[in-house]
Amino acid sequence: MDLRRPPTPLPGFLMGLGFGGFVDGIVLHEILQWHHMISGTEPTDTVAGLELNVVADGFFHVVTWLLVMAGTTLTVVSWRQGRLAPNWSFHLGLLVMGWGVFNVVEGLIDHQLLGVHHVRDDLGAPLSWDIGFLVFGVLLTAGGWWLYRRGVRTLIVQRTESVR
Repeated sequence: MDLRRPPTPLPGFLMGLGFGGFVDGIVLHEILQWHHMISGTEPTDTVAGLELNVVADGFFHVVTWLLVMAGTTLTVVSWRQGRLAPNWSFHLGLLVMGWGVFNVVEGLIDHQLLGVHHVRDDLGAPLSWDIGFLVFGVLLTAGGWWLYRRGVRTLIVQRTESVR
């Protein structure tokens, strides 16, 4: 019988939040340049405005990096406590769910409540892109939850079989 404790979900979820932020920042801010962190309130058509937006993007990336580092550190702490390593479904589910939660929270707070930027500031901030971002976040959250729960069920079955 395996007496080790099951994996904890917090590390994978934190890494998912951070990775979701990295995808947003790298793809939407830098590669596609659809928006920057504060492009809804600070224009990007001047050098000074663009510089301020890039600095805000940098601080945003520091936060996402800290989330990934916190998740990584908690993973090592968890293993040192004798917890089992998560199976792929458990871990991937938490990563995807964290990404989805990032999108939903960021979309509601930054796009809708604060208006600091929208998904497509380059097009004049059409609401349809913001709604699509939120829907994508909900789908990621639901799909991640499903994968995570599948991984939990697998762990339960494995522990039950090891008792026999």
